[in-house]
Amino acid sequence: MFEKAHTHWFSLTSGLAFVGCTALRASADPTAGRVFAMSRGRLASLGADFVALVGVALGGLALTGRLGGNARPGATAAVVVGLIGASLGGRLAATAAGGVGTGHGFGGAVVAIVLGVCSTILGALALARSHGGG
Repeated sequence: MFEKAHTHWFSLTSGLAFVGCTALRASADPTAGRVFAMSRGRLASLGADFVALVGVALGGLALTGRLGGNARPGATAAVVVGLIGASLGGRLAATAAGGVGTGHGFGGAVVAIVLGVCSTILGALALARSHGGG
């Protein structure tokens, strides 16, 4: 019984300390209000992320065969959309003026590259499966 109460007390104390330190950091940092603004770079990387995510969804659906009888058009679209998303992410990462958290979209650009590569791989696997089967 004592151990359970002790664990709850420790969790409550740790949580309050974390919230207090976070609030203190936010009040001491004059740029804390601007950190989460939607800048042009963040919006552009969000668009690239969306394009690449659509490619991942198409590739996953084509790979599982849920696009109907013929998966080749969906798989081809996944490859093309994945390459577009990865290239948009690469362009954004190359032209970002700062790193992650600066508002230039670098973090989202890296996510777009990863999602674009995943989309391309899923589409290629679906193409290989549909070609091998018939």
